[in-house]
Amino acid sequence: MSVFIESEIDKKICDDQDDIIRSVIAEALIFVSCPYDCEVNVTLVDDERIRELNNEFRNIDSSTDVLSFPMIDFETAGDFSVCESDPADYFTGEDGELMLGDIVISVDHVFAQAEEYGHSVKRELAFLVAHSMLHLSGYDHIDDDERLEMERMQDEILQNAGYTRDI
Repeated sequence: MSVFIESEIDKKICDDQDDIIRSVIAEALIFVSCPYDCEVNVTLVDDERIRELNNEFRNIDSSTDVLSFPMIDFETAGDFSVCESDPADYFTGEDGELMLGDIVISVDHVFAQAEEYGHSVKRELAFLVAHSMLHLSGYDHIDDDERLEMERMQDEILQNAGYTRDI
């Protein structure tokens, strides 16, 4: 598994932010039973930058907490067999890892939402990564049933990774 973490700002969420990101990505890949080694890119930005990206890619001119850019067009969420149809489109040439996608996290939102929900910034960061990893694995929350299922899966990933609300 390759996780590339880039920060476009000087502000850190916490000293072990990279370890949190990597551990939640690993746990999410186990949870969705991904059969491949994967590559995931994570970029930490401020609210202004995520607003620009949200406007550019979703035509929503406001900031948000996290954006997910999946590289796979899943027919069925969590069914990675779609990648086998054209390996050159989905796997890196160097090490053969599945290019899962990109995650962009607003550091400003991490701090604000941790305070709003009464838990740590570590738990909020872990939550946003788990949420985004489900999107990169084809899951969505368009309707209430999908939202409830994603919430259940996020909670299980976070529990398995040790990031409960009291952390």
